Amino acid sequence: MLTRVLLAEDEKSLRDGIKLNLELEGYEVEEAINGSEALLKIQNQRFNLVILDVMMPEVNGFEVCEKIRLTDNETPILFLTAKDTSKDKVKGLKLGADDYLTKPFNLEELLLRARVLVKHSLKGTEQETQLSSYEFGGNKINFGTYEASNFESQSFNLTKKETALLKLLVDRKNQAVSRQQILKYVWGYDVFPSTRTIDNFILSFRKYFEKDAKRPEYFHSIRGVGYKFTD
Repeated sequence: MLTRVLLAEDEKSLRDGIKLNLELEGYEVEEAINGSEALLKIQNQRFNLVILDVMMPEVNGFEVCEKIRLTDNETPILFLTAKDTSKDKVKGLKLGADDYLTKPFNLEELLLRARVLVKHSLKGTEQETQLSSYEFGGNKINFGTYEASNFESQSFNLTKKETALLKLLVDRKNQAVSRQQILKYVWGYDVFPSTRTIDNFILSFRKYFEKDAKRPEYFHSIRGVGYKFTD
């Protein structure tokens, strides 16, 4: 799954330059030219980092940050601004921003700060760890090749979504993983599956890896919450 950045900056030349360099670093970048557009995109998509210019048309960066933090305390926010007074910096941080960079800035420093904040956003998710394979109960999953084999030595290929969901559940072994977390980290954004779709994935895992799919040892449904993997 790509790491995604929302870049909200009304100055086109600066926005284009930052976007190009972020994309060269491997990020998928979504642009917003004003605060209203930024808020709309935040409501409908998932991001690993939000970069906000303070002085934007319609809704300024401070207001955008404040509205984000009403419902989302996790997505990192980095302010870019020509306002370099301590008062403005303190205000931005109090509103919930994670970092603050004043213009003009060193592009390399921006990329470094972005990297640190994105890494923070991935903490605890399937993208953070370097685990490439996992074995349990005679089953084996290779997360890099999307290949698996079960306790009966049957080999088969997994889909990208199946692999991502398995990785999330394994990374959070013995923890209940909510449907919201699954939507965020596996499906990402734009098109969300129905609850039934996620249920079908779990049913498939039981068919693949459980000795008795009706009495699962590993893949459990947690009523009203989501799912849990135990080993």
